[in-house]
Amino acid sequence: MERGTKYALIFGMVVTLVIGALMGALAGGSVSWYVTQQQIERIAAQPAHPAPVPASMPAPTAIPQATAAPLSAVAPSAPAEVSPVVEVVQRVSPAVVTVVNTLASGSQGSPLLGDLPFPLPDQPGGSVRRGSGSGVIISQDGYILTNNHVIEGHRSLSVIFYDGSRRDATLVGADPLMDLAVVKVDGPVPGVATLGDSDALQPGETVIAIGSPLGDFRNTVTVGVVSALNRSLGADAPEALIQTDAAINSGNSGGPLINLRGEVIGINTLVVRGSGLGSAPVEGLGFAVPSSIAKRVSEQLIANGKVVYPFLGVRFGTIDAMLALDNNLPVNAGALIAAVESGGPAARAGLRSGDIVTKLNGKPIGPGQSLRALLLEYKPGDVVTLDVLRDGQQLSIDVTLGTRPD
Repeated sequence: MERGTKYALIFGMVVTLVIGALMGALAGGSVSWYVTQQQIERIAAQPAHPAPVPASMPAPTAIPQATAAPLSAVAPSAPAEVSPVVEVVQRVSPAVVTVVNTLASGSQGSPLLGDLPFPLPDQPGGSVRRGSGSGVIISQDGYILTNNHVIEGHRSLSVIFYDGSRRDATLVGADPLMDLAVVKVDGPVPGVATLGDSDALQPGETVIAIGSPLGDFRNTVTVGVVSALNRSLGADAPEALIQTDAAINSGNSGGPLINLRGEVIGINTLVVRGSGLGSAPVEGLGFAVPSSIAKRVSEQLIANGKVVYPFLGVRFGTIDAMLALDNNLPVNAGALIAAVESGGPAARAGLRSGDIVTKLNGKPIGPGQSLRALLLEYKPGDVVTLDVLRDGQQLSIDVTLGTRPD
């Protein structure tokens, strides 16, 4: 066979094979396209509800799907929980007032008052000074408990209620010893507070102070804790004070200190800022007269216009560890007699300057229970027995209590 003929036959066979392969691919693709289209059409033609499953076949497990509830079916969100402090403030605030003291001519009032920063016009050609403190309504009859230093030196008194309305007030009685006073307004009152049991207080307990600092910020609320109980600051300060770190400022005087039951357990009376010139300033040292004392005093003021106290006729200092160290005393608790009033009950009983009284009727005297606080449990005419340490000797002295001069 000639060479050219041989090449022609080979070329023809290659062409035939190529054409056959192309035709096979086209045929396969057409079949595949046809089968796919039929499958799509079958899926699209399925009924909306599947056909029943034969009993012999297990039912398929349903896959849960998230469904949105209609708007009307959505439960409303629970109201925000109101804190106990908010509830107490809402309940007691209507009973808290601002006490305005229009000072008599020449009177400067108390430096603890929230004095207004400038004289206010009183009448043409004249002016007066006014100071302000706080108070709390304790009776539907309009009796209001406040501090003695709030009403001190007054020419006239008025109160501003929670809603901003003002009403004239009259003084019922005052007790400088415990720095308490009662004033009265006529007519209906917006609220009445309850005096609680201060004897049940515990250090660390939450307390709330409400008052009018500087006279301008009526019904200001501050919150703190009972820092300590039975504090004695000496000098002319009241006894058995409640110490708190709730913020108290000028003008808060006379306002209530409240527990989480909404009961008044103290009347805010003073704050300590520092111990003297050049000393470091301190914060959070507020003091309140306990409600147990305020209740007893207010009842006597309302009934008699004054409080009658027993009288021993001595000046003394309450002994603690520091006083004992400074004076080389043989005990760390008691009352050191500094002076005995001539002709008074103590002098008649034989008490002397330098004596240390350690007990009164068997109750020990110390930083938590002063001699004056124990005496307040008695009335004029009562006979009390004092345990006395004198020059290393133990003595027992009976004293008939007198009446404290006004």
